[in-house]
Amino acid sequence: MRHPQMAVVMQDTLLKFDEEKYHLVAWCIMPNQVHVLIEPKLPLSTIIRSWKSFTGRWAMKNHVALGLRVSGRPGFWMPDYWDRYIRDEKHLRSVIAYIHNNPVKAGLCQKDIDWIWSSAYADNKKAMFNL
Repeated sequence: MRHPQMAVVMQDTLLKFDEEKYHLVAWCIMPNQVHVLIEPKLPLSTIIRSWKSFTGRWAMKNHVALGLRVSGRPGFWMPDYWDRYIRDEKHLRSVIAYIHNNPVKAGLCQKDIDWIWSSAYADNKKAMFNL
């Protein structure tokens, strides 16, 4: 997501079906990966496939590539994804903190609320304007 417009497309894609196909709890779009915490209303594989399909087509159409090869062809996303179940409230809080702290840990910003491609930033902005 080093390409700023690609980060916009990814974020818009995540937000588009919030509360319809899933409840979006937390997200962070990094230069080389995306972290998302959702409560799915559809099978997780269906949701991930739709995100990858839409954003991958956009990336290829707009010549944004990572140099990946899938089945011998150029690709944008790795073929699989990592998932996990949230065990309890403590685990939920730690996963949200991990997602939000990712750009800080990577040295991309000083505070999680400074990273514009994340729910930490969006939540802070909403709080600032009492939205």
